[in-house]
Order: sequence, then structure tokens, then C-alpha cells
Amino acid sequence: MSTFSIFLVLILIVAFLLIVVIMVQNPKGGGLSSSFGGGGSQQIGGVKQTSDFLDKSTWALATLLLILILLSNVTIINNRAVQDSKLLDGIQAPIENTQSNDLPPVE
Repeated sequence: MSTFSIFLVLILIVAFLLIVVIMVQNPKGGGLSSSFGGGGSQQIGGVKQTSDFLDKSTWALATLLLILILLSNVTIINNRAVQDSKLLDGIQAPIENTQSNDLPPVE
């Protein structure tokens, strides 16, 4: 398995988790936050902490996704450079003298 394939799998997993975290949130204050009781501040790990966790996890997953995409781009560039050098190594051969001794010299 190549390095790019590993990064691709990690990007897909992080993207899926980011989608799940975003879908759990509700832009009008509902979502997972409201399902934990609504207005009572007596709950352990209440609504405010849930929305803070979802907000921080969204930013963390988005940052991780960006970093993984940039790193995968670097691995693509490095893989192409390695493949090009292998191709060039096989092509390079000593150039032989192609002049024939049978022909008169050009003046």
C-alpha cells in the first residue's frame, strides 16, 4: 500500500467524521445540544458543553483534513519525482560516435 493510499483512506475517514459532526449540529441551537434536556443547567455535561465539544471537534477535524490533503499532495509530488528519475535512469546510455570512417571529411 503506497503512502498516497494511506493518506487517501485517512482523508475519507476524517471527511466522514466531519460530515457526521456537522450533521449533528443545528444552526438554530437545536441538534444534539437540544436533545439533552433543553434548558436545565443542572445537567452534568449540559447543552453548553455539548455545543462547545461539537464546535471544537468541527474545527479540529477540518484542520486535520486540510493537513492530510496538503501532506498527500507532497507525497504525490515525491512519487512522481521518483518515477521520473527511474525512467530517466533506464534511458541514459552512452552516445556512440556515429561518424563513419568511410565518408570523406566535411570541409
